[in-house]
Amino acid sequence: MLDIIVQLMTESWLVLGQMAPYLLLGFLVAGVLSVCMSPAWIERHLGRRGWRPIFAASLFGVPLPLCSCGVIPVSASLHRHGASRAATTAFLLSTPQTGVDSIAVTYALLGPVFAIFRPVVALLTGVVGGLMVQLFGESRGADQAKNPGAVACEEACCGGANRSPRYARALRYGFVTLPRDIGWALLVGVLIAGSMAVVVPQGQLHAYIGGGIFSILLLMAAGVPLYVCATASVPIAAGFLHMGASPGAVLAFLIAGPATNAAAVSTMWKVLGRRTAILYLLAVATSAVVSGLLLNWLVPAVGTGLPQLGEHVHETIGAAWWPHVSAATLVAVLAASFYLEGSRARRPSPTQEKGGPEGRGPERLELFVDGMKCSHCAESISRSLAEKTGVTSAEVDLARGRAVIVGDRLDDRDLVSTVNALGYSAHVVEA
Repeated sequence: MLDIIVQLMTESWLVLGQMAPYLLLGFLVAGVLSVCMSPAWIERHLGRRGWRPIFAASLFGVPLPLCSCGVIPVSASLHRHGASRAATTAFLLSTPQTGVDSIAVTYALLGPVFAIFRPVVALLTGVVGGLMVQLFGESRGADQAKNPGAVACEEACCGGANRSPRYARALRYGFVTLPRDIGWALLVGVLIAGSMAVVVPQGQLHAYIGGGIFSILLLMAAGVPLYVCATASVPIAAGFLHMGASPGAVLAFLIAGPATNAAAVSTMWKVLGRRTAILYLLAVATSAVVSGLLLNWLVPAVGTGLPQLGEHVHETIGAAWWPHVSAATLVAVLAASFYLEGSRARRPSPTQEKGGPEGRGPERLELFVDGMKCSHCAESISRSLAEKTGVTSAEVDLARGRAVIVGDRLDDRDLVSTVNALGYSAHVVEA
């Protein structure tokens, strides 16, 4: 038993070392993107009809490091600020499948073919799904009826105004906020990949998942119920590849896992309508099958071998020093992100200290918010609340599941409705 545990930890460490240098680079690029291309900036460009906003929404979503839960409130906010159902759907389809950090890890564990093919498929999936919604989804009148007077957000609160230098915000997001959001899921994915390498000999399941449309459908079905982000799904996909899965089946898993989960579908059903949600699922399934079959044909045609979790890769890694240093650095970054975000959550919020005696000073309202899973959730809720009339500040504590709003003549029903419209469940915390 001890030998198995040691082998599991060794395999997991080698997987971590293989992906760590690329993931650290991905964190840095993601931090830069968070400053240069924020969700608030995107909201101002997706309000028109036609194929161009759909293409733009899908293209904007490809590099953004938004996980499958974080994309939900951002998409709901896009629609609330005037983006069409088609553009919103395109963003919902392309964003959770990729991200600069995920693309970097894909290159490290699955090779250049997957690293190029995966974001291209995400882009095309978003465009096709958006066009399907524009042609066959709810009417334009339904958009206007559910979102009357929607306008692009131009206020300072929508831009995430922050007096910190841009480089400081980029580094904090890239090496604190983002690692904290995906850290646990990433480590679980690495352990699962290590377990696959230990328990199942290389190529053992090739007869079952090694080719044909059945293997694609099987791994697509395996990915549907999993609540996994695009980066954390890559080590698991590498494990499937090690076990003998075809490249197309692995790609189907990478598409279905991050793009489908109960929260995303239920939010789409509520915010964008039943027909749009059905078309979304149809676009995911079609993309997984068609792109999987295409990749199965492409890999032998270009004569490109795919990396495995086998000994021939680990021997090379084990002999070098930099993967181990990179893995140790990544572990340190993850540990620091958990500590820094935790200490920040434990500090009393300046907003919570306002309010003064009852009936004097600004009003203070506290909401309990259920369903937040990452910093993007908290950011979207804070930004939406800050836009409401009378609100002077809105701070969201992800760890406690609380939103504290300060302002004048606060409408608690309207504020609760605003949070619920983003796909969460909120109610007022009684004093």
